[in-house]
Parts: sequence; C-alpha cells; structure tokens
Amino acid sequence: MSKTDNNGAPSHHLKRASTPGKATVLAIGKAFPGQLIPQECLVEGYFRDTKCKDVSIKEKLERLCKQNSICFKLPYLQIQLLVYALSPLFFLVASQRITSMDVHYLLEVDSTFNERKTTTVKTRYTVMSREILDKYPELATEGSSTIKQRLEIANPAVVEMALEASLACIKEWGRPATDITHIIYVSSSEIRLPGGDLYLASQLGLKNDVNRVMLYFLGCYGGVTGLRVAKDIAENNPGSRVLLTTSETTILGFRPPNKARPYDLVGAALFGDGAAAVIIGTDPVMIKESPFMELNYAVQQFLPGTQNVIDGRLSEEGINFKLGRDLPQKIEDNIEEFCRKLMSKASLTEFNDLFWAVHPGGPAILNRLENTLKLNNRKLECSRRALMDYGNVSSNTIFYVMEYMREKLKREGGEEWGLALAFGPGITFEGILLRSL
Repeated sequence: MSKTDNNGAPSHHLKRASTPGKATVLAIGKAFPGQLIPQECLVEGYFRDTKCKDVSIKEKLERLCKQNSICFKLPYLQIQLLVYALSPLFFLVASQRITSMDVHYLLEVDSTFNERKTTTVKTRYTVMSREILDKYPELATEGSSTIKQRLEIANPAVVEMALEASLACIKEWGRPATDITHIIYVSSSEIRLPGGDLYLASQLGLKNDVNRVMLYFLGCYGGVTGLRVAKDIAENNPGSRVLLTTSETTILGFRPPNKARPYDLVGAALFGDGAAAVIIGTDPVMIKESPFMELNYAVQQFLPGTQNVIDGRLSEEGINFKLGRDLPQKIEDNIEEFCRKLMSKASLTEFNDLFWAVHPGGPAILNRLENTLKLNNRKLECSRRALMDYGNVSSNTIFYVMEYMREKLKREGGEEWGLALAFGPGITFEGILLRSL
C-alpha cells in the first residue's frame, strides 16, 4: 500500500521482503543506437533516402498518417521492419477506414478508439543511417541479394548495444561483472556462429566458465521468454547471478516501399532499435543488492494449430513473412484464460487489483486488452509510454515498460502483484506473475 504525508503526497514506498528462493530482478539497463528519429516530420526524408519516386505510395503513406488515429508520420529509414513483423501485433494499428485500400485484412483496430486510448509514437532510435546507405546502396534497391551486407551491419551493432545496456545494468547492480555466473542473450537480429553471447561475455570480461544461453528469433515475446529462462536458472542454482540481455535492430528487414507490400508501411510506423539488460538472482544480498521485482510464476503457452498463422522466412533479401487473417481474434479469444492461469497462483481474481507490464505491440492491442479485461484507464500507461518514447523494439520493449513500472511503483506505491505479458509466433503467449518489492 502507498503511504501519504500530512499534505496528502505519496511518501516513500516501504519495501517488501522477497520470497526465499524466488528469482528477483536486481538491476536494469538499456541502450540505443546514436540516431534518434522524431516521428512527426520524416516522410520526405524517407522517400529521399530510398530514392522512391512513386507518388501514389507517398500519398498512401500520407493518407495513412492522416486517417490513422495514432497520427503516424513514417520516419525515413524505418521500412526495415520485416524482422519485427514476426510479432503478431504490429498490424493492429491502422484505422478500419483504410483497411481495404491500404493494408487489406492485415489491419484491424478496436472501434472504441478515443483520444485517451491513442498512443502516438513520438521518437525512436535506429542503427540505419545515411552513411550506411551510402556504403551499401543496394539495401535500397528492390530485389537485391543483400543478406551478407545486412549481417555485416547487424551482427556488430546488436552486440555493441547489448554491451552498453549490460554495462549500465552492472553499474546499477553494484557488484563486479565477474560475479555473473550465467548469461542469456536474446536477439532476432543477428545470425552467426559463435553467437553474440560469446562476444558479449568476452567484451564484458566475464569468466570463461560463465554459462551461456542463446535465444534466437523469438520475435516480440523473446524478452519475457528470457525472464522465464533466467528465473529457472536462478532458482535451480542457488547463489547464481544471471545477466539477461536483449538486443534488436531492424536492419534485416529494411527495404524500399513497394505497392505489393502495404503492410510494411504500417509496421514501419512502429518499430525501432535498441537493447536492454537485467540481472536476475534469488536471495539478494541486501547490503549489496536492491531487488525491485520478484518473478513469482511463469507460463509459456502456444495455441495448437496456429503455427502457420505467423510465418517468417529468411531469404537472400532479408526476412519475409506472412500473417493469417485470424490472428488478432485468436489472441483476443485466449488472453483472459491465460491471465487467469497466472493469477491463480496467488489466488488473485480481479484484473484491476494488478499492475500491468504488457509488451506494446501496437496501440490497438493495448486497447483490445484493456477492453477485454475491463481495465481501468491508467493500468497500461507504462506500456503506452514505452511505445511513445521508443516504438516497438521487439524483445527489448518489455524491459522499458518494466523500468517505467519500477518508477511508478516507487513513486506511488500501489499494487503488490502484477503481470508481464508478450505474444509472438506460434501463436505463443508468454506471461510472468510479478510481485513488487
């Protein structure tokens, strides 16, 4: 419960004790590439840098921006979103009025959109730059075989961001990096052997017997999967400290606009690049460590017979995908039962008695979740804020949400229990029952 002073202002939240043997989040960090992209003024720049002269596509983008209740302005160099389209949620963003014209059946929104529920993506970060396009002009050429070039850019970029996020996390943690016993590395943006986990461990100066786990190409639910795996490792290895790092760039899916791929344009309005890191461990050393969230119970669930609903394929041009028209309804039909399965472990029954850390695949998925579960107005504000500040950064985004949630709970007190949720190919649901400390 939150406390107030004599003037009615919230006082410092009294910390709860962690449950012995349960995994806790001990520190968090994030990092981004150097190029910050304001959302509102970059349609012209995008067409200039991709040398696209098709007026009809430009008009379509402008129409999408105007008719979309989220007021999207497509930033240049952001059409590289096919890698993140492995998330089933990217297409739930545009107005129903343009579905048949611009995005066919891949777009759907909640008809109850209103000003309160809209979420404008205001800023995002991107690895892609004019310098990269000057060096690799073939990336902006339709049909070019460029997977080699893409990986030359993406592989070092994701490790660089992962390193920066990890260093920030370790600094907050306050213990030596050599105390890390396990590392989990999550990415849908690099392909190589050995993987980024080895490069990251080496650059951090970790011991050479650190236990490494790679989680590749999970899409937007990868961050919550990483938390579940870190929880299992920490709870089964007393005294261990697990560094979980996620890092993503949209380079693998970058391509110029094309009339045959209108859904790319919608995805381009959402996604960005970045990295995140957390340190997980049980039984925190209270003099040295400051746990802020407990990972109480975790569930992964796939929906049988839906493995082809999200179909992503790697080709010479990058990542391509197909999405089934029944995807949004399947998510909506199953989300309440999934949440109740998590809540039952703490005998919780009321959705509004929880705090919510939901991966913001797009504004409409947040609206659908809010409406289906009848959540109060501010329950998803941390998810909306993360989407506004960073866009959808695939597996990283849940950690940006959790960081905002930490700030909110510290400032206001509030609920003891909450849920972290994400969705992706499979169709796969990932969820964790959280406890604020």
